[in-house]
Amino acid sequence: MRLAVLADIHANAWALEAVLADANELGVTAFLNLGDVLYGPLRPRETYERLMSVSFAATVQGNQDRQICEATASELSANPTLAYVVSDLGREPDKWLEELAPTARLGDQVFLCHGTPTSDTTYLLEDVDSGRPMVRPAASILGLLGGVTEPVVLCGHTHIPRLVELPDGRIIVNPGSVGLPAYEAESPVRHVMETYSPHASYAIVERSERSWSVSFHRVAYDHEQAARAAESHGREDWARALRTGWMTGPAG
Repeated sequence: MRLAVLADIHANAWALEAVLADANELGVTAFLNLGDVLYGPLRPRETYERLMSVSFAATVQGNQDRQICEATASELSANPTLAYVVSDLGREPDKWLEELAPTARLGDQVFLCHGTPTSDTTYLLEDVDSGRPMVRPAASILGLLGGVTEPVVLCGHTHIPRLVELPDGRIIVNPGSVGLPAYEAESPVRHVMETYSPHASYAIVERSERSWSVSFHRVAYDHEQAARAAESHGREDWARALRTGWMTGPAG
């Protein structure tokens, strides 16, 4: 079993295409999608159509997928990016997002969520009270997992590639973001997430007879096209992130 794990595509059709090609060259047997698929000032509808051509073994709903589904008139008026996404997608992709479950399982081996098993807005592995991500103590991670017992837990949301092995031997994998290598957020406190390069990120999780192995992959693609698309929608912050993987540091 060789699983390609994708998360946080964020409507970046260019990055998605590069990741799918790379994973196929490496002989993956199944694709998994950890959510936040179509929100972004890039190519939402095109991203959706490309995803529909891929047979995903499981896809879960992310917090910004839910934001698209639950958008009110006042939210659309206040958020031009959200308004663009909803307009570009149309009803069919919106219905698809609505039907996605917040978590999924592959047998008794793999558990999928976007944030944590019970929250799509909480970071499972990182605390950001300092303004930057710091890995939580193992006890805190175990508390957030609750009753999840699968040996492999896959999560997204932070956009930071990460592998953590818990004291009981379970592993938690965040594949990083396919489509947005850095961002700044205000909740739960103001903080930045940065990967320091524009590469698209994903992971391959592979099971052998005795254990699971994980490899992280950073894929180059024409990120300039994505950055220009973000600029055309007035999102200079996205353009900077897409070009450099930084929010607060050097421009690359």
